Amino acid sequence: MNAVGIKPLPGFATLRDGYLPGNAKARSVLRITAADGLQQAVRVDVNGTGNGKAKLDTLKPNGSPLGSILANGFTSNGKNQSPLSRIGNSTNIKWHECLIDKIDRQNLLNQKGCVIWITGLSGSGKSTVACHLSKILTQMGKLTYILDGDNLRHGLNSDLSFKAEDRAENIRRVGEVAKLFSDAGVICIACLISPYRRDREACRKILPNGDFIEVFMDVPLGVCESRDPKGLYKLARAGKIKGFTGIDDPYEPPANCEITLKCDNGIYASPSAMAEKVICYLEYNGYLQA
Repeated sequence: MNAVGIKPLPGFATLRDGYLPGNAKARSVLRITAADGLQQAVRVDVNGTGNGKAKLDTLKPNGSPLGSILANGFTSNGKNQSPLSRIGNSTNIKWHECLIDKIDRQNLLNQKGCVIWITGLSGSGKSTVACHLSKILTQMGKLTYILDGDNLRHGLNSDLSFKAEDRAENIRRVGEVAKLFSDAGVICIACLISPYRRDREACRKILPNGDFIEVFMDVPLGVCESRDPKGLYKLARAGKIKGFTGIDDPYEPPANCEITLKCDNGIYASPSAMAEKVICYLEYNGYLQA
């Protein structure tokens, strides 16, 4: 263990606080090479003094200093300053910070991670627009991933029904997964009916400000029902499906979404044109570059 509280890789035992290689220049990441060729990247704040000595501060992934608390959760006097937490039913847990953070991953991908949340009635075109959006962004060299409501119910959410409480849990899980994709620097496209406003807002709140982009497919019920791609409206009207959104369960449209996709003078744009509108938003707000 060296003086800055980081267990070094083999060959780095001589790394000490205040003593850096004489040719070290001020930069955010210092890559130190041992005699055997191994390298260890250490995030530092280097203030050279001209004599080969410098101040070495261990930093958090977001760039802020850890202060007197070292990377392993202990202070220089050996006392544990990182109490365990309880989140929901999970006890004795502790968040582990990493030297590689979201900014590093975004720089690697040359884009900003975010969640594009497409909501609307069944048959409004959510999945179709999501696929066109993903295709165009991929052609632009951007990394995306689609979280489709039906697809997720084949696995992650296969234990959930369509009752109100299960729908809420369905959205919560998707929101947490989308958050991970966003943190990885990926442009995550979630397309779900997500009928309840409070559940969508809960997903917005767990993301950094601006990284939740709500897209409302503003297509009237009559149009969606006339499309009925899966035959679900017909079954719901016949009473064979209970709690179907738009028939006997409400859909709450967004109160303040970032993007609304709807018809213009009775004419609906193509899925590609709708996707382009979302891409214009991403470009304008800087999500397509690091």
